[in-house]
Amino acid sequence: MQKIYFDNAATTPLDKAVVEVMTEHMLDNFGNPSSSHEFGRKAKVQVETARKHIAAYFNCGPSEVIFTAGGSEADNLILFNAVKNLGIERIISTPIEHHAVLHTIEALKKDHGIDVEYLSVDGQGEIDFKELESKLKTSEKKSLVSLMHVNNEIGNILDIQKVSNLCKETGALFHSDTVQGIGHVPIDLKVCPIDFIVASAHKFHGPKGVGFAIIKKGYKIEPMLHGGEQEMGTRAGTENTHSIVGLDKALTMTMDNFDEDHRYISDLKRYFIAQIMEKVPGVSFNGLSADMDRSAFHILNVRFPIDKPMLLFNLDLKGIAASGGSACQSGSSKGSHVLGAILNEEDAKHSSVRFSFSKYNTKEEIDRVIKEVALIVNN
Repeated sequence: MQKIYFDNAATTPLDKAVVEVMTEHMLDNFGNPSSSHEFGRKAKVQVETARKHIAAYFNCGPSEVIFTAGGSEADNLILFNAVKNLGIERIISTPIEHHAVLHTIEALKKDHGIDVEYLSVDGQGEIDFKELESKLKTSEKKSLVSLMHVNNEIGNILDIQKVSNLCKETGALFHSDTVQGIGHVPIDLKVCPIDFIVASAHKFHGPKGVGFAIIKKGYKIEPMLHGGEQEMGTRAGTENTHSIVGLDKALTMTMDNFDEDHRYISDLKRYFIAQIMEKVPGVSFNGLSADMDRSAFHILNVRFPIDKPMLLFNLDLKGIAASGGSACQSGSSKGSHVLGAILNEEDAKHSSVRFSFSKYNTKEEIDRVIKEVALIVNN
């Protein structure tokens, strides 16, 4: 039975070229980047080369790039430092952020007594910018706005330029969980001066367990892990050299092939929308995921006209991988906190599935998936 993977928003397959470069460095470039001998210097060069490449892609300084174990650690590093070292007294966010942000904010509120305010979101998962502006202008407390760039469940793209402008006008800091957007929606930090962004390599065909934070120069950042002085004193621990090299290779390929991949995957998404609307009457789409201009080109969140509790399970039996919502909640009985926040009571009772695509998917795969979905839902 042919396996079909439509859960690329959760994680992406490793690109073979990434595997090759990582294998090469694991075997031939095993030195500790902190060692002063030739082996260590060679490893250090690879780490710093990757840092320079990332800085160039996002139009920032290399010293602003901090390697981490992924997006969740990067979010924690930024948010904890904002409160403990940058004087943040209030965080403004939404109830549909990734749990790496929501749970961190909850911990900061509990342990440090900060104020937390959540913006309302409408039935499409959109914020009201006037509400954000009002909150920013009606408090004297030093504030940080934490809003994700691309929602990992419904694909909505936030107007980060508009948020950046509001934060700049009011003296607030702006953190964006950009994990789902990196490689899918371009960011130029000179044009859109966000204070903090994050990335995780496994979202763009790189390895798991490695990512980075970009922290605007001048902010005092203290490590959450204590030990050595790696990462310019912001993160103790020997750098994961081969994974950093893999991240660099994956990001380079993503950026070099962005236009081609964007066209190809967007075409797949349009085809999927057309086919499922034809073959499964009554389907609708959560958030803005079916809007090709306002959502990420790789995410589509489909709501079916009935409740089929075993839909994902039955698809899995057919060799088809998709998700009921956030990957962090796959298999959870709690359901999606994002859909719970934006859907009315009746719509929330219906089955929703997130299908997410990559350059490795095909229209032939879509045809088979739609056929299997139609058999399950229409019977």
